[in-house]
Amino acid sequence: MSALSTAVPDPYAADCPTRSVLDRIGDRWTVLVLLLLSRRSHRFTEVSRAIAGISPKVLTQTLRALERDGLVTREVFAEVPPRVEYALTDLGHTLVEAVAALAAWSREHFDEVLDARAAYDAR
Repeated sequence: MSALSTAVPDPYAADCPTRSVLDRIGDRWTVLVLLLLSRRSHRFTEVSRAIAGISPKVLTQTLRALERDGLVTREVFAEVPPRVEYALTDLGHTLVEAVAALAAWSREHFDEVLDARAAYDAR
């Protein structure tokens, strides 16, 4: 726990800092980027090609936010042209198991969710 806080985190409290962390890791683009980077480091264009539907602007915002949160590193190589690679930090790797479990659950149960939506919408 941070040296700034001494209270036990309570995500149900409006001012709890865990809420911003939950917002970050609950974002679909974050989940997909983390899962992709859990395999190996990637260049921006590799991430962009691998994750269908993400715009360059949103990918940039997602990678910057993950870097700010200490989950991803950005390494610039002094080459011509410059090469930039993104990789998970040790902290980022600790999150992968939980995120992978959510991804597995969604693959396993998406048909049930779609059926439930259809039944709800039919009412």
